[in-house]
Amino acid sequence: MTASTTPMAVLNGVDAVPADWPASAVSIGKFDGVHAGHRAVINELRTLARREGLAAVVVTFDRHPLALLNPEKCPTELVSVQQKLDLLAETGIDATLMLAFDTALSSLPPEDFVRDILVNTLHARHVSVGRDFRFGARGLGDADLLTALGRQYGFDVRLIDDVMPHGERRVSSTWIRELLAAGDVRSATRLLGHTPTVRGEVVHGAARGRELGFPTANLSPHSEGLVPADGVYAGWLTDDGKRYPAAISIGNNPTFDGVPQKQVEAYVLDQDIDLYDHVVEVSFVEHIRGMVAFTGIDSLIEQIEDDVVKTRAILHRPLD
Repeated sequence: MTASTTPMAVLNGVDAVPADWPASAVSIGKFDGVHAGHRAVINELRTLARREGLAAVVVTFDRHPLALLNPEKCPTELVSVQQKLDLLAETGIDATLMLAFDTALSSLPPEDFVRDILVNTLHARHVSVGRDFRFGARGLGDADLLTALGRQYGFDVRLIDDVMPHGERRVSSTWIRELLAAGDVRSATRLLGHTPTVRGEVVHGAARGRELGFPTANLSPHSEGLVPADGVYAGWLTDDGKRYPAAISIGNNPTFDGVPQKQVEAYVLDQDIDLYDHVVEVSFVEHIRGMVAFTGIDSLIEQIEDDVVKTRAILHRPLD
């Protein structure tokens, strides 16, 4: 099995890996957001796999380790598990091994993790990780230990340098969270290598947008993905593979009372389509403005019209 255009296999747990799994090039990590730093590791992984006829495999986890080890300090994840799998599939790897980060896994000594998962299950020949990689119980395993175990078990370890655009700080999920919290989706896109996106079911709202002449698709508050800061954004709504330009509002709409916090509403330009109960993706291209309270309906409508004009310009979508 070599890196190819066949669909990525999703292996849910060690028991899901076939007994005859081929020799592999492997990378391990949280891969939250599958950002540019992760993609540098994956590119190295795929290069090794192609060159030596190996399966390219990513090993990752079904939650952030801190969700179990220290929930109070666990950050909000950039993407859901399914979003992470979709993003990993786009990289062209052969398989993702999704491990449940439970008490048993968190207690596994580093040596056992390497022997049981990398060697006996995935038959690793190469392992690519970042220089700050930690593994095993209490994070006792580091790159040096992994390299030593590689010599013992016959696999090569490649340490991938940090991605540091324009000499700035290294690309990290933490930095991307900071940018999204500030509404800077354009910079977040640069670090992610893809547009920040939330996915959720379109639910019924108060229909105020329709009354104003700007009907919106309101996402369920249980949507997947980290929602950026409150404000208005230019972006895209994707439904069943079809992408529509949209002006997107995030927040509690301070002009009206009783609107839930962090509501995501997308006004699709030039279309009047029924999206209720559809699971859609909303992607954020550029921040237009923050949320403000308007003194009346007329001033609100005037501002929305201006938001739509700006959205068209940003997305290069002139009025039909």
